[in-house]
Amino acid sequence: MAAASAARAVGRRSRRLFDIFVAEVPWTVSSKELKEYFSQFGTVQRCQLPFDKDTGFHRRCGWIKFSTRQDVQNVIQKDSHILEGAKLAVRQQAQRRRSQRKSESE
Repeated sequence: MAAASAARAVGRRSRRLFDIFVAEVPWTVSSKELKEYFSQFGTVQRCQLPFDKDTGFHRRCGWIKFSTRQDVQNVIQKDSHILEGAKLAVRQQAQRRRSQRKSESE
């Protein structure tokens, strides 16, 4: 029983993603280009650029999800991130526990 519980815990840790919030993204940059840029720092699991339904353009901010904490540190350690001539505003997202998310939504 304990072995199964430990195996599930390891599985959850391996699925954990580490997030970076990116703002000031030029409207000409696609999620594919953003993912390619941040791939130089580590393995990008997901890149989200939310779109505005009214304008059809993305909202100039998004999230990059990495598979390891070290990948996030690689991004944070770089002084500035320039993409298509614009300086991106990058910050690490705080990791919240599932119980914290649940209590915030109540």
